[in-house]
Amino acid sequence: MSEAATESRSNATEYTVSEISGALKRTVEDAFGNVRVRGEISGYRGPHSSGHAYFALKDDRARIDAVVWKTTMSRLKFRPEEGMEVIASGRLTTYPGKSNYQIVIDNLEPAGAGALMALLEERKRRLQAEGLFDTGRKRRLPFMPRVIGVVTSPTGSVIRDIIHRIKDRFPLHVLVWPVRVQGETTAKEVTAAVNGFNALTWDGAARQPDLLIVARGGGSLEDLWGFNDEGLARAVADSHIPIISAVGHETDWTLIDFVADMRAPTPTGAAEIAVPVKADLEATLASLGARLNACASRNLERKRQAVRAAARALPSPDQLLALPRRRFDEATSRLGRGLTVSIERKRARLDRQRLTPATLSRRLNETRTLTGRDIARARAAFFAIVRQGRARFQRNAARLSPAPIVRRQKLLADTLAGLTRRQEQAMERRLDRLRAALTQADRLLATLSHKAVLARGFALVKDADGAVIKRVAELAPGAVLQLEFADGNAEAIATSGGARPKLAAKPSTKPKEPGNQGSLF
Repeated sequence: MSEAATESRSNATEYTVSEISGALKRTVEDAFGNVRVRGEISGYRGPHSSGHAYFALKDDRARIDAVVWKTTMSRLKFRPEEGMEVIASGRLTTYPGKSNYQIVIDNLEPAGAGALMALLEERKRRLQAEGLFDTGRKRRLPFMPRVIGVVTSPTGSVIRDIIHRIKDRFPLHVLVWPVRVQGETTAKEVTAAVNGFNALTWDGAARQPDLLIVARGGGSLEDLWGFNDEGLARAVADSHIPIISAVGHETDWTLIDFVADMRAPTPTGAAEIAVPVKADLEATLASLGARLNACASRNLERKRQAVRAAARALPSPDQLLALPRRRFDEATSRLGRGLTVSIERKRARLDRQRLTPATLSRRLNETRTLTGRDIARARAAFFAIVRQGRARFQRNAARLSPAPIVRRQKLLADTLAGLTRRQEQAMERRLDRLRAALTQADRLLATLSHKAVLARGFALVKDADGAVIKRVAELAPGAVLQLEFADGNAEAIATSGGARPKLAAKPSTKPKEPGNQGSLF
């Protein structure tokens, strides 16, 4: 029976651990390539230093590990929070390093509006307990502001409605701070806009507004979630510029509606509250603009869906880099502990190998012996080389005679003397040419200078600023003129001027009479 069992074990196929892990990974990914999991977030401590997030999804009977890569984290509409019940969309995969499975999340959303409303009510109670909603801390709006700052999307219909309504009611200067009004970056961008307007000065290139309007069109609770951020609510409360909240329609509400100094039912109502004069908006233009934006949004969404459908056939970078990312994160977490252990080991090894005077003396004697031997060998080799060089030098000296060397020296001396004479002659000719060119340039300069013209009886006319006057049209009656002669300057007053300049006559081809030089100006 023992032999049969041995034969049975020998006939079984053998797998490596990596092969088993790879087969399980392919099986899980093929069977659960796209799943939606509902559960409660557990163990979330914020993103890792690499930007990835690791946590777990659980219910009352089971638990599954979850990971959100950095690229997906930046696209999430909602940030994960400990204890939040969510619906995660993604794919199941395995991690061979720990022999467990996990879900790689591509999209994360709260499990219905009830969870969002519970979270929103909890934030509202906390801020209200701190006194941020008290009416006593709200500021009065300026009756007639000079500059209004608007924080909204630069491409939506909201900003056009506000500008048109302000223009119709009371035209004034409007500063627009463009932000995204929907998505995961909404709270951060709107907070930066409120703080940026408060940082402006009264006498700067962009004047600080007297009133701020934070505006956005209507939408669902998820669309308006960015305006329920706690950091944004605190920034609005700390603003020393009065703020009107105009987010959503009259039935919508956000946290900044309670913190702001005034809440408007609509962005258009905010413009009516901000300025004192009433006017009607151009409803047709606003409607066409809204329809155009809706049409463009639908067209863009259809193209985006088509691109996503085509991209599903290609492996994503997250799929290719999933295991290397995980290994890199684990190696990063083990690096600090590994350095500490290595230092301790080296310290222990150094303690075991302490040096003693006897060890140093023994090594010093050994080094001294080896050095003496090497010096003796080097001295013997040096003397041998010197003897060989001296013998070779004596043999070469015996073969040489002084006569050829003397002849060679005389020939070289004659050649050097000839070259010296040629050099001196060339330098003399070069200097003569340069002197002639300099003399010619000096004569040309004297010929072209206006001083030679002044010496023949002409004068140079300038205005009070020293600019040369070339035409009568440049003169004005009573203007002070400066006249430059050959022997000095004089001043004159123009008694007439402003005449239409005449066209210059075609130069005559006839030779001029002697003394008729003509004007150079």
